[in-house]
Amino acid sequence: MANPSIFLVPILALFFVSANARVFPTRTIPLDDSSPFNNFTFVCDSSRYANLGLDISQYRFCDSSLSFSERAKDLVDRMTLTEKVAQLGHRAAGVARIGLPPYNWWSEALHGVSNVGPGTRFDDVVPGATSFPTVITTAASFNEALWKTIGEAVSTEARAMYNLGRAGLTYWSPNINVVRDPRWGRTLETPGEDPLVVGKYASNYVRGLQDVQGTENTKDLYSRPLKVSACCKHYAAYDVDNWLGVDRYHFDARVTEQDMLETFLKPFEMCVKEGDVSSVMCSYNRVNGIPTCADPVLLKDTIRGNWDLHGYIVSDCDSIEVFVDDAHFLQDTNEDAVAQTLKAGLDLDCGIFYPNYTEGSVRQGKVGVKDIDRSLNYLYIVLMRLGFFDGNRNFQSLGKQDICSDEHIELATDAARQGIVLLKNDNSTLPLDPKHVKTVAVVGPHANATSAMIGNYAGVPCRLKSPLDGVAEFAKVNYQMGCENVACKNDTFIFPAMDAAKNSDATVIAVGIDLSVEAESLDRVDLLLPGYQTQLIQQVAAVSKGPVILLILSAGGIDISFAKSDPNIEAILWAGYPGEEGGRAIAELIFGKYSPGGRLPVTWYEADYVNQLPMTSMPLRPVGSLGYPGRTYKFYDGPVVYPFGYGLSYTSFIRTLTSAQRSVAVDLSD
Repeated sequence: MANPSIFLVPILALFFVSANARVFPTRTIPLDDSSPFNNFTFVCDSSRYANLGLDISQYRFCDSSLSFSERAKDLVDRMTLTEKVAQLGHRAAGVARIGLPPYNWWSEALHGVSNVGPGTRFDDVVPGATSFPTVITTAASFNEALWKTIGEAVSTEARAMYNLGRAGLTYWSPNINVVRDPRWGRTLETPGEDPLVVGKYASNYVRGLQDVQGTENTKDLYSRPLKVSACCKHYAAYDVDNWLGVDRYHFDARVTEQDMLETFLKPFEMCVKEGDVSSVMCSYNRVNGIPTCADPVLLKDTIRGNWDLHGYIVSDCDSIEVFVDDAHFLQDTNEDAVAQTLKAGLDLDCGIFYPNYTEGSVRQGKVGVKDIDRSLNYLYIVLMRLGFFDGNRNFQSLGKQDICSDEHIELATDAARQGIVLLKNDNSTLPLDPKHVKTVAVVGPHANATSAMIGNYAGVPCRLKSPLDGVAEFAKVNYQMGCENVACKNDTFIFPAMDAAKNSDATVIAVGIDLSVEAESLDRVDLLLPGYQTQLIQQVAAVSKGPVILLILSAGGIDISFAKSDPNIEAILWAGYPGEEGGRAIAELIFGKYSPGGRLPVTWYEADYVNQLPMTSMPLRPVGSLGYPGRTYKFYDGPVVYPFGYGLSYTSFIRTLTSAQRSVAVDLSD
């Protein structure tokens, strides 16, 4: 059995951030983490209060016979203004004098427990967690049950890490922004371009993360227990990161009301209403001139009012500072910005703006204490639902044995199998028969891909199996890199790759892009393979002794029209970024152990498409008089390389209509 102790203080000391995260200046309010909380399993442990020299019976917020709302109110009412303000940032300071420990709200679990965000860490105790395929890949399965099952596995590992003092309970995932433009760098994090599919992914993944078995239909949703807390982000109309100098911190998305309701808001509405998510994160950008994190219509009226969110609203990190300093939305003081956002419905600041300026805003009469109390009540009710105060017996036995388990690794493999898309299979080239294909040339910049397969917002994987490793399980491999990396800046390594293809029974050419081309803060400028990759493909395919299989790793579509029409390339597979077991899944499909069934979750446009409209143009519908082509499969009917939903299988289906003659006797008598 795992040690059920939950270490509360070590969580607060985790300050690791991603390379893409904004740097936080030194906070002005010190954290008090001196109290010995780390030997107890939850806040309202009577022995813990005794150890602190406090009488637990005096604290109604520890009385489990009361409702969570009553308890949260009692907790908040006990705090001074200074103490309240110190809880409004993602590094909540706690209040030692009443036994409230600090808490770090920021953890991530986009496709596995991540070490992005200071609430989670990996070390000798927990060296890694299962890294599932990126969201765009699992979205290609169009399998709602799979999405929920992955969420259940991720939350089990998250809860186990919490028990081991290596993670929090609040995870700011998933990313459910619709892919409006094929150049968007964060396409890999999302479920694609269809708002209904994105919404279904959101509600199922969130249910997998949050639901506690047997309590899914609790009538009082403010008391419904949570396994972990999920967060749907980034709300709303966010899909420009950094394109030709236009970045997310300054971008103003000009959106029609129809597009907003039907496309950009729909997945979030489904996440709140169907998924009962416990948090929503607002984004950096403005929508029609107003920063999303300061817009009462988007936050208070829509999320809280119309959709009835049972949880809290959090900012993307430093969003308030961004719209004050960079976007210059409010030409007033920092205290004015606090008042604007709190009144708009923003409960928690990922950053230090609230902790630094809220007390001054209150003392200047710009915002009321009641606005702070309202937000804190939402926050602490979520922590109570998580068992942070009372513990949760359902999960106390989870430990190291539940992280990187064989079951979860197999699930990651199966998710990759289901997400891989067969784009071309001339003459039924695939699957290869290992009885006849004894040697395989595996060439290209992704032939030996490892970390590239897990994408971004990933933690430390349990293990990594490259395409090269996978193919080696079925045949002898002749490996040549073909290019040093995806940039493929010269043709130096093409000729050795050609030699390998000449001397093998079949050839796999593994190409594509990675986080150096598409990522957070990095949008693409074209839809082409980088550098000499096209030449590598064409020259190797022209001399290959056996059939050629083109394998593409990417999130967004790539114009591979040349390969689609090249008779020397018999088969094409798209694998997205297939996670830690991606190489195994790819090889199993190539050699027929499984049949591909994935379908593209985004349109693959021809390269010229991006010359017809800037990435910053938001309208979805075409405007013929202006030559504006429209966006996504719903509104664009021009030429494509592959349409949304496209995918082949090894099985041929014949559809026929059948009819049968039937006679029906009807008694017409009285």
